[in-house]
Amino acid sequence: MTTLSHRAWTASQNTAPIEVSFEFFPPGGQKAFDRLMNTAENLEPYAPRFLSVTCGAGGTDDLSSDKSFEAIQSLRRSVDTNLAAHLTCVGRSKREIDLRVREYAAAGIRRIVALRGDAPEGQDYRPHPGGYANAAELVAGIRKITDLDISVAAYPEAHPDSPSRAADIYNLKQKLDAGANRAISQFFFDNQVFVDFVAEARAAGIDQPIVPGILLIDDFFKAKNFAAKCGTNVPEWMDQRFAGLESDPETHRLVAVSVAVEQVLDLAAQGVRKFHFFTLNKSDLAVAVCRSLGLAPVQQTLKAA
Repeated sequence: MTTLSHRAWTASQNTAPIEVSFEFFPPGGQKAFDRLMNTAENLEPYAPRFLSVTCGAGGTDDLSSDKSFEAIQSLRRSVDTNLAAHLTCVGRSKREIDLRVREYAAAGIRRIVALRGDAPEGQDYRPHPGGYANAAELVAGIRKITDLDISVAAYPEAHPDSPSRAADIYNLKQKLDAGANRAISQFFFDNQVFVDFVAEARAAGIDQPIVPGILLIDDFFKAKNFAAKCGTNVPEWMDQRFAGLESDPETHRLVAVSVAVEQVLDLAAQGVRKFHFFTLNKSDLAVAVCRSLGLAPVQQTLKAA
């Protein structure tokens, strides 16, 4: 197995800097809202390409009570970093979605993450009768309105609703051909899965960037259950590393940082330079990973200069 130090050395031979972006979910309640604002402020010094905020699960946010929209608006007042708003097709008409796109554009939000979205738990996905049927249609609809930067999702280990890897690649190409600028992948733990997926996408004629999504593991045992729902494989070596750490948060945190850093360095050694971190609205792991990757806070860099 390639050692961490060797991967770090190999990654360092590529002079292009590693770039990061961070993802949050909309907070529920004042305490969670305060934590989100604090997390964003703690991560902004690491010069992220953007900060993104997801939508409520299963189309639970309507336009009159949209926690994602509220969080984006609040973040605009707290940070200077580019923000990316998530939009899904679930439970909304084209008119409603188009209105939200125009509101984001008018508010100075220049990035959108366009997703089909998931049905409420226990239900099959069904398009809104007056809405966009899927993410490709959503991307095309956004492109008719504005020239915002658009990201879409990619699924290295297959979307739970997908019949095959070929179908996933086809759907990804449809979304990118509709006008998306890049894809951000679902999280994965086996880097070879991502590398193989990208190779298949390139063979299918996809040349837009595919950015790996990296899950920061705040609680391995919850993450493992979530991965099962997403169809993400958890390698045996991860089980072994986290085994017995249920009541040892300090060691759990150290292991979680090392797992993320190793995953990034291994991909960086293969030429990947952009990474998207799922933060779970906490900054401690993200800061530790950035530091371990050699990403110094901007203020420190400026002072040193």
